[in-house]
Amino acid sequence: METIVLKFGGSSLADAAQIRKAADIIRSDPARRYVVCSAPGKRSGNDVKVTDLLYQCQDAARSGGDFAAPLAQIEQRFQEIVQELGVDFDLAAEIAIISRELNAGVSRAYLASRGEYLNSKLIAAYLGFPFVDAADCVCFDAEGTLDAEETNRRLYAALNPLQNAVLPGFYGSGPEGEIVTFSRGGSDVTGALVARAVMASLYENWTDVSGMLAADPRIVPNPRQIDYISYQELRELSYMGFSVFHEDAVFPCQKAGIPINIRNTNRPADPGTMIVASLPRILPPRTITGVAGHKGFTSIQVEKAMMNSEVGFGAALLQIFADHGVSFEHCPTGIDTMSVIVHSSLFQGCRDAILEDIRRKLRPDAVIVEEHLALVAVVGHGMSYSRGVAGAIFSAIGEAGINIRMIDQGSSELNIIAAVEEKDMENAIRAIYARLEQGVR
Repeated sequence: METIVLKFGGSSLADAAQIRKAADIIRSDPARRYVVCSAPGKRSGNDVKVTDLLYQCQDAARSGGDFAAPLAQIEQRFQEIVQELGVDFDLAAEIAIISRELNAGVSRAYLASRGEYLNSKLIAAYLGFPFVDAADCVCFDAEGTLDAEETNRRLYAALNPLQNAVLPGFYGSGPEGEIVTFSRGGSDVTGALVARAVMASLYENWTDVSGMLAADPRIVPNPRQIDYISYQELRELSYMGFSVFHEDAVFPCQKAGIPINIRNTNRPADPGTMIVASLPRILPPRTITGVAGHKGFTSIQVEKAMMNSEVGFGAALLQIFADHGVSFEHCPTGIDTMSVIVHSSLFQGCRDAILEDIRRKLRPDAVIVEEHLALVAVVGHGMSYSRGVAGAIFSAIGEAGINIRMIDQGSSELNIIAAVEEKDMENAIRAIYARLEQGVR
């Protein structure tokens, strides 16, 4: 029998009507056995996510204020769901526990996890499925890093005996049993971990869009939908700003060879986007998969005559950044120049110390710092065997009156990245997308 793991995002579980839609999807196929749930999201544009209300509770408690108002909002949200679904669920007891923990000074991670915890327990009761707490299965070490292998072992042990189960996403526990959370959107990661543990045939990620688009629709009007995308392409685009799917959720499924299907809870008949190891050969040729951009980068360009003959220069330069806890994103080089592209937020706090170390240890001819940069990435396996793509990209940017500050291409020819000023990022994406969609696919 096939096994499908489903993860539903916050918008898909925002109220009773949305939960009914999710339940219909689950019940429509007996292979849909294990369900990972997010906390209730926004019901409308002016609404507040339950997780954000929980943060408001903690902020009030820590400042000595009264958290009763946001906690009452949370209770009302869940009470409406309980009543509309007709679920036998002791919500008052759960809210009392949260109130008691707030008074005791509970951790921010614990409190943030309660939205997923309550929603999953409620949905498990509605479906008649067993509830499995992620705190018992998803393991982090003392540094807050996921222990993937122990997690895999525990999830398998907990889920293998069960025909069906509901689990909360977003969190797990540390060595002392303390709650540890992923970054926002981390329920995607939980779903992927569950899929790997049960060796699912498919991981369905249900959200409020019918798949991934080739560009951000807030920047490019009506971009085409992506029917198939590889794990590698998704990682590149997610890193550069595609927000439909958490980039770290790729790894567990990629390791196990499990395809991922991005689906729309409100349009369940839509096929969505398939994320796979390699693109099916029956698909028509396609040069690019998507265009994305991300702001907030700084370039540190180091110039020194005969740099190429100085053994260990590059390693020494990167070690300076490592010594200050700053990882590099890209590192384009020339014979006498080497640039290090870093996140501005990481660089600013130790800017002067890093620059001083570079001058003292490497004695460069010049060090040039350029801030307020954005990286624009064009991603697609087809670029490796299509002529003229790079030329089309750079001419489109130039014709739009945009100055390119840096160019970088990976050795796999999967992507081409150009650095531009932050103010030019949106125009660069529009220009590139329009040019490539006209001529190559």
